[in-house]
Amino acid sequence: MNNLKTNSSAAARPPRLARLAAVALLLGGVTVGALAQYKIVGPDGKVTYTDKPPTAADIRPSKGTAVPAGSGGMPYETRIAMGKYPVTLYTTKGCASCDQARQALKARGVPFTEYALSTDADFAAFQARINSTTLPVIAIGNQSVKGYSPNDLASYLDAAGYPAQSHLTGYSWPPALPLAPRGAAAPGATAAAGDAEEAASAPAPLLPPPSKSGIQF
Repeated sequence: MNNLKTNSSAAARPPRLARLAAVALLLGGVTVGALAQYKIVGPDGKVTYTDKPPTAADIRPSKGTAVPAGSGGMPYETRIAMGKYPVTLYTTKGCASCDQARQALKARGVPFTEYALSTDADFAAFQARINSTTLPVIAIGNQSVKGYSPNDLASYLDAAGYPAQSHLTGYSWPPALPLAPRGAAAPGATAAAGDAEEAASAPAPLLPPPSKSGIQF
């Protein structure tokens, strides 16, 4: 009987080992896939996924590397990063991911300029500048991070040299600004106004308002 039990146990080992091997392969596949955790956007706009975080070479500094005026009370690393890679945030109302991006920048202690898009002229200027239909957009130097991903944002801020934790004291972020000067008409608005004057005598059909330039968030 003892021999039968031993043999039965031995016969059961191969299937068990096979199952364990299969589980190990599955876990190994998940690990390999998880390594490609960084999204790098090249100068030509090509997106590459890699296990290596972006570097300063992937961001490309803005023209002029002077330390901004009025930043004397900021940490040295923050002032240097601001001079090379200033941060600009593009948002709009009712955008939860825009709010998350704003809070993430503030929590890390990153000074930034925010443009809030609310008019057709704002959206037209945004598309002309960024060429994107996604919000939010976080520009770090000349690198535009489209959409909000905590991992992507943190990796680009690391590459730009911003401190990992907030060290700002007594700093207040400026209020959001309109991207287009108020009173500015969206492209094509002037021609449309002229056409409207010519057809003023004819009743105009009621049409639904156009969407905000196809912006998604």
